[in-house]
Amino acid sequence: MKSYLDSSIKQFEYYKSLGDKTISQLSFEELKKEFAEDSNSVSIIVKHIVGNMLSRWTNFLTEDGEKEWRKRDEEFEDTFRSKEDLIEAWNKGWNCLFEALNPLSIDDLEQVIFIRNQGHTVTETINRQMMHYAYHIGQIVFLGKLVKGKDWQSLSIAKGNSKNYNKDKFSKAKGLRHFTEDL
Repeated sequence: MKSYLDSSIKQFEYYKSLGDKTISQLSFEELKKEFAEDSNSVSIIVKHIVGNMLSRWTNFLTEDGEKEWRKRDEEFEDTFRSKEDLIEAWNKGWNCLFEALNPLSIDDLEQVIFIRNQGHTVTETINRQMMHYAYHIGQIVFLGKLVKGKDWQSLSIAKGNSKNYNKDKFSKAKGLRHFTEDL
């Protein structure tokens, strides 16, 4: 179970890095671009993720994950005034998550916590939140790619480069390591 905690933290770090790399490629105007009426921009998705993180991970083991002070509907109103404000909020959310996860031990994994009065083990909560963030970060990356078009810098194996990528991976000895260690 120690490997589960370590792997979960590495996965969260990976998803954060995908968001970081996308945000770094976009101007403030591009972060705010909506493709259709009532669609979400990267900026709005970031605001929602941050609101969720602050609610879920603040006093994680002792309070319901849906805090009374959270205003979820307001997370879908774009209020960032600069790219720096967006990045500051983004990092605040991730810092809250990592400050909650890093001290956990295997003894904590079966503890029950609540989100909207629904009981979850810590393990279930980590899985739930990881998938939620992966879903939204996938949206962020896709929107970034749409905005940048041919100027997009790929965050994964570039088209047509799988053979070279695999050749490099298979040239290394087999070993136990997290896939993000080679990124």
